[in-house]
Amino acid sequence: MRVVVIADETDREGGYVTERLRQLGGAVEFVDRGALPVLAEHASSGVPVDLLVLLGSTRSAHDPRLVRDVMAESDWVRGSLAAGTPVMGICFGAQLMARALGGHSYRMDAPEIGWVRVDTTDPVLCPPGPWGQFHQDTFVPPQNARVLGSTWYGPQCFVEESHGAPAIAWQFHPEVVPEVYARWVDEEKATVRAAEADGAELVREARRLAPQARTRAFALVDAALDYLGVEVAPPVS
Repeated sequence: MRVVVIADETDREGGYVTERLRQLGGAVEFVDRGALPVLAEHASSGVPVDLLVLLGSTRSAHDPRLVRDVMAESDWVRGSLAAGTPVMGICFGAQLMARALGGHSYRMDAPEIGWVRVDTTDPVLCPPGPWGQFHQDTFVPPQNARVLGSTWYGPQCFVEESHGAPAIAWQFHPEVVPEVYARWVDEEKATVRAAEADGAELVREARRLAPQARTRAFALVDAALDYLGVEVAPPVS
């Protein structure tokens, strides 16, 4: 299983998601979203891409300064789906996917940060959690998408099947491990203050919930791969 992960060059933290993909036989390759090659170049090895994953970012998908990068990544999403490669998006990845498929994204009135339960209509593809949240932007889903979960702040999960292969996106962070969450809290102090959150408590909660978060993330990856139709190898412990 060949997995291409688009991420910021300085933040290739796939956490529990890429850990589980590797356990299931995934060969994970990272691509810098700030310097995306064309799809044809990346496919030149002749080995098909089985899954495209879009990780989170400190960027905003609607930032006018990033139009070229967002368009390039959006082209990857549409090109992958049209070629039969399913796509999985997380946080910024969900926002970008929404825009690529006909929705849009925007800045919220206040950040959503912490460990939050999700209201869900599909507890398999969008379990209630709690899930780690750390975002200031949200998305409006594409017209043909099915929204599977939400919080007071906005949609949290959608699936979309009208562009070829299926796609799934989560606004929350199933991948995040405690060390990364602690780094976000430290690096984004202004965002934490804007959310009126206690940074130290957020980190304690991330550490306390880590065993459950890992288990939930693994189950979510398994469910998503089944929905996306990605064939996997038996898990490696």
